[in-house]
Amino acid sequence: MFRRFLQRTPVYGAYKTLGHYPDYWYWILRGRPSRSPHLLKQRVVREYGQKFGLKTLVETGTYYGEMVAAMKGRFDRIYSIEYVPALAERATRKFARDEHVRIFCGDSRVVMPEVLALLRGPALFWLDAGYYGWVGKQGDQQRLSAELEMILTHPHPHVILLDDARGLTGRDGIPSVGDVKAYVESTFPQRVVEVKFDIMRITLRR
Repeated sequence: MFRRFLQRTPVYGAYKTLGHYPDYWYWILRGRPSRSPHLLKQRVVREYGQKFGLKTLVETGTYYGEMVAAMKGRFDRIYSIEYVPALAERATRKFARDEHVRIFCGDSRVVMPEVLALLRGPALFWLDAGYYGWVGKQGDQQRLSAELEMILTHPHPHVILLDDARGLTGRDGIPSVGDVKAYVESTFPQRVVEVKFDIMRITLRR
């Protein structure tokens, strides 16, 4: 009840951010299970941006803007897509003073082409599996394949990180990790797919 009340207030984002630290240490104490804490996800996004020299971050699933807030000082441009209008409006207000951050509202299959058209070079994509309904209620499983197709066929060699890879179960019409890996590496042979700490990483083959 308290958390539902807090979610309607402006301080909920800060409340969630503070919770990342005990969550991270609890994850370590439990032996680093498959579900990765948000601080680790932030570190991976930061590391891949630096490793590949990427200055633009594209995210699906803004939610309360935690990743945007953590990365806004590390990327020159951030585009984040949120399906829920109330959350998109909240994030737009939150980052109104950050001119290099732009929040989009809508289905990513519709919005993604608009975002891709804005890119003038390779970008880092942070795709949220929860956005596809793999975590929690069942969602639209076609969104993933549509997004990957659009990103991987775009002229620039983008890097993709897919959060919550454990949601790729291979059941109920959801592809498995092996399915996605086989599809990407066979259709785009210059790409390689690996999963580590519950994050699928799609990069250029070296």
